[in-house]
Amino acid sequence: MTLLRATGLVKQYGHVKALNGADFEVAAGEVVALIGDNGAGKSTLVRMLSGSEQPDAGQILLDDKEVRLDTPAAARRLGIETVFQDLALAPHLDPVQNMYLGREIMRPGLLGKFGFMDKAAMRAGSRQAFEKLGATVRNLSGEVGSMSGGQKQGVAVARAAAWVSKVIFLDEPTAALGVVQTRNVLDLIRRVSDEGIGVVFISHSMPHVMEVADRVQVMRQGRRVATYAAKDTSMEQLVAAMTGAFREEAK
Repeated sequence: MTLLRATGLVKQYGHVKALNGADFEVAAGEVVALIGDNGAGKSTLVRMLSGSEQPDAGQILLDDKEVRLDTPAAARRLGIETVFQDLALAPHLDPVQNMYLGREIMRPGLLGKFGFMDKAAMRAGSRQAFEKLGATVRNLSGEVGSMSGGQKQGVAVARAAAWVSKVIFLDEPTAALGVVQTRNVLDLIRRVSDEGIGVVFISHSMPHVMEVADRVQVMRQGRRVATYAAKDTSMEQLVAAMTGAFREEAK
């Protein structure tokens, strides 16, 4: 069953049309790779579907119901989580604070009021999320801004995976990671999809795309130009669709 669907999305910045009638869909428990050359519209599409920006035209449906994703918070309330390339972490906060930013666990206070944050519960939840990912985040009290790129990536991916209930967008999630952490993220993608979550994997790494994706949707010049079952295609076909050497209208 299709979980999230977009039809005919249009987004224009001045004279530049970033999206030109873009379509997209992901089913529950499916891993969809979204690929395309730089400027193809991938990041713009993800911003529309994650609430960071709104399209000028088109329709977005979640569970076959039209939704308006006015803000990232609105998308998160509907169960949509996103890890952008800039990670969107608060550098002056520690990993636990970043994990629970805006979702703090509170202890019940006097008559249900004046509660304090349950730091022990949040720390335990964070540690569990990082261990599940295999992220090498050993210092839970240090500022995220002082951590390596791989550790920051681990915090961002673990946070999204911990809170998602419908769809998770991962924009180049392995770009800053080493071999072991990359393997952990690819394994996590499959574990998350096995729980019925729709996973959208944006990547320039064709081997990673071919390894984890069920379907591959190719964007070019602001619209989807091809859709392939990953098991029935090749890297040569994908590159040809990205560059315009071969074109197959998406079904």
